[in-house]
Amino acid sequence: MKKNRLFALLLAAIMLLSLLAGCTGNPGGSDPTKDPGPGTKDTPKPAAPVELNVVTSYGGDDGNRKSYENAVKGYEDATGNRVQDASGTSNEEWKAKVLTDFETGTEPDVLFFFTSADAEPIIQAGKVVDVATIRAEYPDYASNMRDSMLAVASDGKNYAIPSSGFWENMFVNTKVLSDCGVAVPGPDYTWDQFLADCQTIKDKGYTPIACSLFEVPHYWFEFCIMNNGTLSEQLDIPADAGDAVGQKWAAGLNDIKDLYEKGYFPVNTLTATDAETVQLFGDGEAAFLIDGSWKVNYFVDNHGETLEDYVISYVPAKGERKASEAIGGISMGYFITKKAWDDPAKREAAVKFVEHMTSDEVLSTFVTTEVTALKNGASPAGLNPLQQAAANANAEITGVIGPVQDAVSPECKADLFANVQNVVTGSMSAEDAVNSAIALN
Repeated sequence: MKKNRLFALLLAAIMLLSLLAGCTGNPGGSDPTKDPGPGTKDTPKPAAPVELNVVTSYGGDDGNRKSYENAVKGYEDATGNRVQDASGTSNEEWKAKVLTDFETGTEPDVLFFFTSADAEPIIQAGKVVDVATIRAEYPDYASNMRDSMLAVASDGKNYAIPSSGFWENMFVNTKVLSDCGVAVPGPDYTWDQFLADCQTIKDKGYTPIACSLFEVPHYWFEFCIMNNGTLSEQLDIPADAGDAVGQKWAAGLNDIKDLYEKGYFPVNTLTATDAETVQLFGDGEAAFLIDGSWKVNYFVDNHGETLEDYVISYVPAKGERKASEAIGGISMGYFITKKAWDDPAKREAAVKFVEHMTSDEVLSTFVTTEVTALKNGASPAGLNPLQQAAANANAEITGVIGPVQDAVSPECKADLFANVQNVVTGSMSAEDAVNSAIALN
């Protein structure tokens, strides 16, 4: 009797467990290894988070660093993906490291980089994907951009999606000028007026020009060669120092030498970093600084309490050039690397990252007075006093052209700018410096 009762209880338990299994795991008793049927098999599984390796120039003291970091966080929050960021400061050392990473196979998934000759090594090596290839799979990729403003590589293709453009002009410390009795330069500012003002400023105990000829001589080179030619000739490349363009380059180098010999640069200009000389200007110890639109937000972030002391003005002109003619354009953009494109797990994540970073909404947090390729333009929030000063100066600009340094090879550029120090100290002639650089182009 007890055995029968025990057997009955066991049997009932087994039947109960079978019933529960049928209700929760496999309706109708179907085989779980078989097709689960309509409405089940098509339910997509959440994609696993992707980690993207990204390199940009929005590191260091870049004025748009905060905007970039906020945009990255927005992408991560929206997608669940993560960005492994290795951004740095946009200088020659950073450029060289980027190119070396591509040579060694350690390139990132997405790169924000220069779109001119600097990018040719990675383009020619087939390391980045052209826009047409991306649009074949993602037709709306960068559809908010003016295609006419996408950089064109030597092979005639577009590879980079631009962020915002840039301008280069003269930053002025008005407090220093006021103390020296010097007027803020206007769009008709001449070279002779500039030299006279620099001497007055020097005699008052200030440094006239904040500049590191050690790290960033290119700002003065660009404007000085324009001063010895015309805007339309700015991107001409010499065959050697003896032709007309070569003579223009040599004359520009000699103008820099003249400023150096007159003592208008910081006493440590041959050893100081760019950050040190910018700080000199920001601290009210120097009057003039040639720099780009990216520095506006730097001063906002680091010298916000004294913004009223700074304005954007004009680089002095001589010859046929007008001071209202500036260097500018759209020279950087986002590249998707072949490494990411060929990775099924990263392809779409990389595309979505670039689309997010170049959307109208995000770019409006980067753009204040900069050039933009957005079809609808940017919609920045209210401008601060320095941004407004930049907008006022830009309204007077009569011509803009890209920097000639972007039209030569990295080797040519590196040699030329390294030899600026030799020219100003007299250990090399300007003509020899031109010939040395052009031999590497």
